[in-house]
This record gives sequence, structure tokens and C-alpha cells, in this order.
Amino acid sequence: MKRLNKIAIVSAMIISFILPYSTPAEAAKTSTAVVNVDSNLNIRQKASASSKKVGTLKKGTKVTVYANTKSGWSEIRFKNKKAYVSTKYLKFNSTATKATTSTKQQNSSVTFAKTSYQATANLNMRSGSNGTKSPVILTIPKGKIVSSKERKGDMVKVTYTYKSKGKSITKSGWVSGKYLKEYYKYTNTAKTYYATQKTTNLRSSPDTKKKVVTKINKGNVVSSTQKVVNSLGQTWYRVSFNGKNYYVISSDMKKVTLKTIPQTNYLAKNDTYLYSSYGNAYKKLIKIPKGSVISTKLQIGNWFKVTYKGKSGYIEKGSFTKFNIPSEKKIGKETYTTASKVNLKEYAHNSSYTLASIPKGVIIIPTHKTSNGWFKIQFEGKTGYISSNYVEGIKNVEPPKEEPPKVEPPKEKITEVKIAEKTFLVKENLNVRKIADATSTILTTIPKGKIVIPTHKTSNNWYKVVYSGKTGYVSGAYLQEVKTGDPLTTRTGYQFIDLRTQSSVTAAQINNYIAKGTVGKTSVLSGKGQVFIDTGKKYGVNALFLAAHAIHESGYGTSNISLGKYNLFGFGAFDAAPYVGAYRFSSVNSNIDYIARELKSTYLNPSNWKYNGAYLGFSTKTLSNIRIDANSEGMNFYYASDQNWGKKIASHMEKILPYKKADYDKAPINTSVPTQPSVPAGSDLFPNDITVIAKKDLQFHSKKGILDAKPKKVKKGSVFTLLEKTNDYWVKVKIDNKEYWTNEILFHSYKNYISVQNLGRVNVDNLNVRPEANTSKTPIGTLSLNQYVQIVLKKDGTITMDSSKKWYQVKLSNGKTGWVSSQYITRELN
Repeated sequence: MKRLNKIAIVSAMIISFILPYSTPAEAAKTSTAVVNVDSNLNIRQKASASSKKVGTLKKGTKVTVYANTKSGWSEIRFKNKKAYVSTKYLKFNSTATKATTSTKQQNSSVTFAKTSYQATANLNMRSGSNGTKSPVILTIPKGKIVSSKERKGDMVKVTYTYKSKGKSITKSGWVSGKYLKEYYKYTNTAKTYYATQKTTNLRSSPDTKKKVVTKINKGNVVSSTQKVVNSLGQTWYRVSFNGKNYYVISSDMKKVTLKTIPQTNYLAKNDTYLYSSYGNAYKKLIKIPKGSVISTKLQIGNWFKVTYKGKSGYIEKGSFTKFNIPSEKKIGKETYTTASKVNLKEYAHNSSYTLASIPKGVIIIPTHKTSNGWFKIQFEGKTGYISSNYVEGIKNVEPPKEEPPKVEPPKEKITEVKIAEKTFLVKENLNVRKIADATSTILTTIPKGKIVIPTHKTSNNWYKVVYSGKTGYVSGAYLQEVKTGDPLTTRTGYQFIDLRTQSSVTAAQINNYIAKGTVGKTSVLSGKGQVFIDTGKKYGVNALFLAAHAIHESGYGTSNISLGKYNLFGFGAFDAAPYVGAYRFSSVNSNIDYIARELKSTYLNPSNWKYNGAYLGFSTKTLSNIRIDANSEGMNFYYASDQNWGKKIASHMEKILPYKKADYDKAPINTSVPTQPSVPAGSDLFPNDITVIAKKDLQFHSKKGILDAKPKKVKKGSVFTLLEKTNDYWVKVKIDNKEYWTNEILFHSYKNYISVQNLGRVNVDNLNVRPEANTSKTPIGTLSLNQYVQIVLKKDGTITMDSSKKWYQVKLSNGKTGWVSSQYITRELN
């Protein structure tokens, strides 16, 4: 009896338990209890969680309880009025009360919120609550799900639905609560974004049993790849925040979409910050002063993605207002003086950022006038705008001439040399001058953002260029060398067709091109021309592009990942673990179907954040590989790190079927958008006895996709056996002769988590396994390309090699050991 009572008292605090316990109705007598909850306990006007909150009680507060309800509420007095608190958060300190309560709990029917349970053994359902004295109605198989909202002592009344002869049958009866555990349903989902609707609790489990780990304010955005429905039917999301996983209840969240918007300028209404991600709960990168103007074309919830002073991050929409930059027109050399002190602004707007303060009486010579009546000027080396309301014209007065600084005459004549073809980005509006000198005649001006290809460089760091039909010189101080896939001179050809149009290419043309590129090689793309055409029509994607894309990414279907995993496009591969990390597809055809659907729902979908134009395009990068967004476009913007990726795909397309402009001038565009595919089913199965050393503390669970309330914990330095890795990055292992699963290992940085000691992969066709570490004896077996193999370990944990260190000893699946040349084995995950 006392044991049951203790369970009732602490049930709100434990992580995993058999059943929730609600205190039954009692006689009208008072008892004393202490508030036993991590945070404040809410006081309600009525005995219901939806009733109005009238106050709170702190942990440790003593209260007098006047009555307990069957639904789990205790009647107290608050401000001399009747009120209610949840009984499960009270600890009663009266032994007599406990005993009375415990006795009544055994004999009374107790109701609670509807809860789902899973049978932990084959479980008899009985007609009554008298245990084995009541007749058996049926047996519920182990693992089946039931629901309940009533118990009596150790017996629980459940409802169970099952199928019989194609019909659903529902039965209710009593079962032993000892063989029930709460049921949580975990479902992996495509990456989804959610914004917090209020200050939101982040928890370590999908329920309110554990203490809140942290909180984030309203309006922050997090991403989720897993949905959980807990035993009470509440929906929770597993979300990623600052590199860690937490759980949030769905009622606190609102789904938002990462989407491309028309390029728009915004002006900061006050001092604000650029954040590392979409929310003010993330790291602040840099302060953005009031009046600063930024530009964006990507939005998620109330956050914009922008680049400010070389840093990319996110800004809050509410701190900015839309800003239309006024147009400006070049004017003649008119002279003005400031009529009063005036601020030099970054843009032609009073709210714009102040660059400098110009005193009264300063003579200025504007170069441009804006559509809203501001002048563009230079002052103390800064270029900005001042309102024309604060200046006065000066008539018949020549502007003061500044004497050029006296400099020593050059010791030698300026020379120029021809240079190899390189591309340079113009960082500011740049004058092209007749000779390589800042005082020389201006021939024309190159706008900021243009890319030029100089032919010569002078000894004083000027470059010779041709622009708008004029040949002249520009200062190297305003140029930045870049790498670009922009053809610069033309926008015709496959690099710029809409990839949602159809091609007239035939299967034979595709097959012939693949055959020419794979002479003497094995290719998984051989004869797949018709598959590309059929798949292109199915999803509304250009079949010629699909084929060229696959050919480029897989080396005509001869890459290791395509041969070993039917993965033509490197899905799931990481630089750190290119082969093991990559998805394994069931067939080449399924992989082609996957890429077409994936591209059409993301990169070719104007509503998706990856969309930057439905064509191949190009990117432009600095020499340190930083992408310059304003000079990058199309799929190449996000899809590939190679700035010439779009150009290379277009080259394959041209070689398969020469481009004809007329084929695409009026070609219909398929704007349908399929659902984005989920991660395909598939696994890498490893040989026996693959040894792993944990590089950090890890947690493992009893089943894939389920996070146990009490996971198996493994300390850093522990040794276990690797069994399997699934496409969705769950890893199956064996610890102490028992199998477990984990999804904690991040394969892009796996060395922080594990070190695999003896996993090898064959990198040649038909590798002979020899009985000795030489080629003189007849092979005892062969290994195929990309086959995983166990390398034998010594007792000290090091791999076994011969004295020349050129052969590995391996163990085959039939238990035999042999030797293979180490040059034909790639060590994986070591």
C-alpha cells in the first residue's frame, strides 16, 4: 500500500513509468501537502487545465488540501476563495492521509487523461477488474497499442482495436498495468521550419516530465526533421537549435517556409544586429546602425537573409522598413555652399546612416541629383548624399582649385605588360581613363558589379580594358580578382534555357554519347537514355539536362558511388566520408527518378529557398572561394561549389544535341511542383567484427527511430562493434552482445564521434585474396569492387600487416583469413 502511494506522489517527476496515477475523490477532511515541482505550480479557478489561472505557488510551499477529485485535482484556498491545483505536483506529509488515500486507490476507480500504451508482453484482456478471477476476453499481442483513461489498483481498463477478416474490431476490458508502457510514436520528416509563437520551452524529451533545458523568445525559427506523438496524443517536434536537438510542443510553433522573394531594399529603423541564423536567440554577428540599407531576396518567417559588411546572416523584419533607392541623374559642375550644418547620408533619405557632418559654409560641387531632390557629393574622402534644402547656389564663382600635391617626378617611365586572361570584379563605379593616371581624360564609366577582363597591367597598378567599345585604363585599387562561370559576352545556349522545358533529344543520342565516354569501362548508365526521357516527362524536367547532369556528376556512370550504390549525384556524401556517407539506392532508375523529383520541388521551384532561377547559370567567387551573391545565379548558385558547374553541364548537353535557339524560344514551361522526396530506404551492412572506439560519450537506443527514456550510455574510449548505417544516418551497433541504434554520429565530422579500426573497402575489380602476403600462391578467394572487408586486428588493437607493410590480413565472410595488397583497400571511417 505504501509503495503504491509513493508512486502516486512522485509520478510527475520520473522519466519512465508504467501508468499515470490520479488521486480519487476523498471524504471532506483536510490534509497538508508541499508543492513538489521544478517550476511554479499554477493555481486554477476550476479543476481543469483549461480553467483560468488565478495564481502560482513556488516549490516547497505548504498548502492545506480540502478535497481531492477523481480527475487528479486538489481543492485549496487562495485569497480566501476555493481554487484548484494538480494533485500530482503535491507531496502529502500526513502518514494517515497517505494510508487512507492508498487504500481508496486500491478499491476505487480512478480516471485520467486518455493515454496510449504498448503491451510489453502478450497480455490477457479480462471482463472485470478482479485480476485472474475475471474471465479472459482475448489476448493482446506483445507490441500492440491500446488506450486507457481509467484504472483500479493494478488493473487498467483499456480499449484495443484490431483487424479480423478485413474488418476493424474494438474491444474494451481490464489488463494488468505491470505489462504496459507509455507509447510514443516517432516519425522522421523532411526538413521543416517552425517559428515560435510565444516564449517557448525547449525540452530533452517530447513531454513535460523533465525540467525545461532552455527557452527561446517568440519569433525565432528552428528546423525539424522528426515529429513525435506522445502517449497523451500531444504532437511534439524535435528541433535543432545551436547545434543541439530539443523537443517543442506543436501548439507553440507555426510552420514557416524558406522562400525566395523579389530583390528588395530595407532601411534599419533603429540600431539592430545581424544574427548567425533566423532568430535573436542565435549569435550576434555584427551591429547594424540605424539608417543602414541592406538588400535581400530570401525570407523565412519574419527574418531576411542578407549580407552586411562581408558577413552573411539574418535580420528581423520588424527592425526594418522597405526602402526604394531614389534614381539619380548626372549633372553639370554647379557650385553650392552649405547654408547650415548638414549631415552627409549614405543614401538620399533623412533616415539613412550618417557618414559625416558638414559645417555651414563649405563649398560643394555635386556630381548627381536624385529623383527626390538630394545631391550626391564627396566630402573628406566619403561619397554620400545631402538634401538640396540645406545648400545655396553660388553664381559666377569658379570652384576653388586644389593645388595638386607636389610629388617627385617618376624615376622611370610607366610600363605595361600583357597578362594572362583573368576576370576582375569592379568594386565601385569606375572611370576608364585615356592613360594610366588619375588626372587623365575620362572615356567612360564602368558600373559597380561589372566583370572585366584586362589585357595588360601597368607598372603603377592600372589595368588596360575594353568597355563599351572604348579602350582605356582603370585603377587596380577598385578591382578584385574573381573566378566566374559567367560567359560575360552572351546569354544564349544551354546554360540559360529554362530547365522546365522539354528537349527533342532521343534515347539513342544519349546512349551513344555515354558509350563514347566509357569505352573499356563499366558504366551503370549504359542504355539508360529512355529512362532519362521518361523521367523528364513525368516531372516536367528537361531530359537532356537530366542526362548531362548525371553524366557530369558520375563520370559517365563510372564513379565508385554510382557503381557501388547506384548513386549518380553523390546524395548524402560528405567530404569526410564520401562513400559510407552517401545514400544507397535500390537501382539506377530509382536514383534518376529521385533527382528529377528533388530538383523540380526545390531548385526549380520558385517557392523554395534553393531557387535562384530555373536554369543552370553560374557562380562568381573570390580567390578564397567566397561566393559573390550579386554575380551568381541559377542552379549553380546553391547546387555546386564549382563556379563553372553550369557551363560544364551545358557542354555535355551541346555535345549530345547541338543547341538550337528556336527549340526554346517558345517552348512551354512545366510549372507543376511535386512533393519533395524523403530520404530513400537503404543501408550499408558491414562485415562481422568491425571494431569502433568512441571519441566522445554517446547514447544508444533499443530501436531505430525511437529515443528511449533511459538510453544506453557509452563513455568516451569504449569499444563496440559496427553493424549497419542507414540512409537516414541511424547506426546499428553491438554492445555487450546486444544490438542498439543511435543517430548521434554526424558523418560530416565523424572523427569527433568515432574511430573505426578495421573497416576496409575494395577499390579495384576482382581483388585476389592470397593465402600468404605475396602473389606466388593460388588465390583463396576474390573480393568485388566496393565490397566492405574486415581487416584483422592484433591483440593490441592495431591492424595486421606483413613485414613489408604492403599487405593487409583480412577475414572473409566464410571465416577464412587471407592477404590482400594494401594499395587496393581504402580504409573507411578510421
